[in-house]
Amino acid sequence: MNPSTPPTAQADEQAALWAARLDGSELSAADQRELAAWLAADPAHRPLLASYCQFSADLEQQLPLLAGVRDELAESPTASMAVRPFPWLRRPAWAGATLAAAAALAVFLWPGQPQNHSQNLGTAVATRQEFTLPDGSQVELNAQTAAAVELTATERRVRLAGGEAFFRVAKDPARPFYVETPAGSVRVTGTAFNVRTESAASLEVTVREGSVQVRPGGGGAPQNLTGGDRLVRDAQQINLARLSAGQLDDTLAWRQGRIVFADTPLREALARFARYHGRTLTASTAAAGKRVGGNYSLDDLDGFLAFLEETEGMNLRVSRETDGAIRVRLPDES
Repeated sequence: MNPSTPPTAQADEQAALWAARLDGSELSAADQRELAAWLAADPAHRPLLASYCQFSADLEQQLPLLAGVRDELAESPTASMAVRPFPWLRRPAWAGATLAAAAALAVFLWPGQPQNHSQNLGTAVATRQEFTLPDGSQVELNAQTAAAVELTATERRVRLAGGEAFFRVAKDPARPFYVETPAGSVRVTGTAFNVRTESAASLEVTVREGSVQVRPGGGGAPQNLTGGDRLVRDAQQINLARLSAGQLDDTLAWRQGRIVFADTPLREALARFARYHGRTLTASTAAAGKRVGGNYSLDDLDGFLAFLEETEGMNLRVSRETDGAIRVRLPDES
């Protein structure tokens, strides 16, 4: 093999997906065999994967510096045309899934061709942020979400390493818009939809307007979704459901800083607050199966915990550990 031969788009995409899966979770035995087979298929795959993994590590290390760089760009009158040869941005790839700082940085790779654009987006704990891309598309990130954006003359790609994002994609039939996650990808040309991914095996896509095509990871058949449809993929199955207008609003309530539970297992409700606040929230086995309903402020974790303790019928107690972890249990449990 000629080592100078550029990787194919497919190999590039597969390397990015494997890097995200390695970064976000522990691979199963089947996943390890699949990765070994992919590495053995072409000598170029191993260094390609290594470059993506290194990017993720470099980005994690450099994130605290990005706020200062962003300020520098904003103050420079020629910033929008400048080339910023940051060594850690040598290849668009996945950001880490546990970002501790918010950052946004645009890098024009080829001056004179402004349609080629790379941008890294991220949010810290308990924050939400909206970004407008150069093509006019809008991206809203929920807390602790990382994404890498790449726009070219022929396509637009966002690699969502972990978290939740709402996209309002500017119509451009000549440049399809892809959202790639460790658990599958979404293809559109212009629409509004929400993507949530918490692990290499989980993917939730909800369409508000227009239509999208979801290609689940692991060789699943493509699924066409229209406004009001929601696809949920986990390690065992793929479910497609039609949502009412109210259910659709509930799913997207995080954009207004709210979260809505409807007969939701307590373990799932705690996981949503844990993700948003970057806290450890657990429940005993007996408490985890309790069902929760209602509309809550994402920022008011204490209010939600008070609801668990004070609501008649819940019969729960909340313990706060010295390390900041919070545990919910029944009154007669230690």
